[in-house]
Amino acid sequence: MTRYAALALAPLFLTAPLPAASAPAAPGAACAAGQYREFDFWLGDWDVFDVGGAATPVARAHITRVLDGCVVHELYEASTGGLRGESFSLYDRSRSLWHQTWVTNRGRLLQIEGGLRQDRMMFNGSYLEDGKNTLIRALWWPVRDGVRERAEISADGGQTWQPSFDLIFHAHHGK
Repeated sequence: MTRYAALALAPLFLTAPLPAASAPAAPGAACAAGQYREFDFWLGDWDVFDVGGAATPVARAHITRVLDGCVVHELYEASTGGLRGESFSLYDRSRSLWHQTWVTNRGRLLQIEGGLRQDRMMFNGSYLEDGKNTLIRALWWPVRDGVRERAEISADGGQTWQPSFDLIFHAHHGK
């Protein structure tokens, strides 16, 4: 199963208005601390492959910094099936953790949180599907020539975990 086919099932989202600033900060000044750069290894233009799968990409992903460098933005486009998704990842200084919100063109939403542990970004969350709570944990880490991302899900409160997806991002070459 591809990464976002599984996550496309997650129907959770939260929005809140941001307080207005009295004067705009210098570009990037608000997010200059080192914690805001912990996810920089994921930045790039990537071809995405299922680990152990075919040699053809399952998706293309563009990972950039936006909003004066404060937010890591992902644009994910599946190679087949038309799935498109975007994630927005931000280090929340007030809570000393990372937050990611994932949205798709299929109306699915997911929020997960975590941070850097043992050279890996580790995020956890949950979502409701057909009235059942499902836990999810996701990891990202740099590997030779790319980034690996893996997720597992649990439908029994964390007693057992099943693989949801296992992907590797390699730098895109070509058109």
